[in-house]
Amino acid sequence: MTSLVTGATGFVGSAVARALAARGHVLRLLARPGSDRRNLAGLDAEVVIGDLTDPDSLARAAAGCRYVIHVAADYRIWVPDPQAMLRANVDGAVAMVRAAMRAGAERIVHCSSVAALGQIGDGTPADETTPTNEADFVGIYKRSKFLAERAVLDLVRSDAAPVVVVNPAGPVGPRDIKPTPTGKMILDAAAGRMPAYIDTGLNIVHVDDVGEGHALALEKGRIGERYVLGGDNMLLRDILRMVAQVAHSRPPFIRLPEAVVWPAAFVLEKLAPYTGIPPMVTTDHLKMARKKMFYSSAKAMAELGYRPRPARQAIEDAVAWFRANGMLKPSGTPQSDGVPKPSGTPK
Repeated sequence: MTSLVTGATGFVGSAVARALAARGHVLRLLARPGSDRRNLAGLDAEVVIGDLTDPDSLARAAAGCRYVIHVAADYRIWVPDPQAMLRANVDGAVAMVRAAMRAGAERIVHCSSVAALGQIGDGTPADETTPTNEADFVGIYKRSKFLAERAVLDLVRSDAAPVVVVNPAGPVGPRDIKPTPTGKMILDAAAGRMPAYIDTGLNIVHVDDVGEGHALALEKGRIGERYVLGGDNMLLRDILRMVAQVAHSRPPFIRLPEAVVWPAAFVLEKLAPYTGIPPMVTTDHLKMARKKMFYSSAKAMAELGYRPRPARQAIEDAVAWFRANGMLKPSGTPQSDGVPKPSGTPK
């Protein structure tokens, strides 16, 4: 059984590919020309060249595949060209599902995000049934994931697309080569560069559990259903303190009111198009931080047999991987005197 995985050179996609390989799937992996392929090390897989904006390449990649798992996406909080993100995340998702259907794929798993779900915000975990309103989606990334998920589920209803949707929370762990926005938060905290934080909360999950969740959704998920793949709901303050404890670094000690950070975020966003440097904190970060991004994985646990490990294990594995790959200095070694960064929320 040949299974196509898009985005396998990335953080979540590489975990999905490994979960499928462990189950005996014959892997075909879609990669862009010139992409960083370090995350494919050790995988026995056919690599095909393509791009989400090139439908012909998606058709070639899907040909002969029994299963398609679409993970590839542009995951950034700030982008200089929002339309490019919409083309990749929304149009690319639709093109991939249509290519898979034309190729005769039996099942398709679409990797969405908790960013596409509704939020309660007061500390009560949201789930797949929490009401959504497009106007509530702050930032182009969240909006793009919402629109992509809606478009894919429309194909289920209109064209009987055999799609199961998964909604990962904030993945943390090994192989975060970029790193992702969530990984950068962990890396900065581990390096002691984050003495300040904003009062918010998010759901932390081990990336390998997210990979396992995709495989379980492929095997057991119901067509047209969504499944949250999360871990532990934690206050940001507690996440950063846990990272500091694991990494033996300086824990955060300053809680910053939103009003204090807002002017800096505004200025950094205005400068970014001219400097080419993504702002380390944005107004979208601050808007998202107003609600605690807590989620329940009860449905995935009941229907798929999903069993995430504790958040501490995810953080320990992330810190160890960053150190082993030269992105974080060994424990006890002074880190760079970077500019202290208040942390918002990436997802």
